[in-house]
Amino acid sequence: MSASAFSLSAAIPTEGFEVTRGEPVLGGLRGPELQHYFCPRCMTWMFTRFLPQFVNVRAMLLEDVTWFSPFIETWTRTRLPWVTTPARHSYPEFPALEEFATLAAEFSRS
Repeated sequence: MSASAFSLSAAIPTEGFEVTRGEPVLGGLRGPELQHYFCPRCMTWMFTRFLPQFVNVRAMLLEDVTWFSPFIETWTRTRLPWVTTPARHSYPEFPALEEFATLAAEFSRS
């Protein structure tokens, strides 16, 4: 895992996500559409189940991160002034739910 000025994660389609080892614990945010899961040993956030179609996974949990580059940055209204990313899209909080289909289509073309 990495510690930095931001948290890098990947929205993975739910049907493409599986915990293959260990038993993550539910902690932090809990609700019908948003649950944070942590490592039971170190309590590091590992992934979040949100919306029925996505799991937000910490990028450093992936075996190969060489292909990964930020596409969307969120919660920029609270970022440190010196932080920059190569993300194509930037949002003060989250994109509107209606924008996700367009963003996903653009991402799949890139």
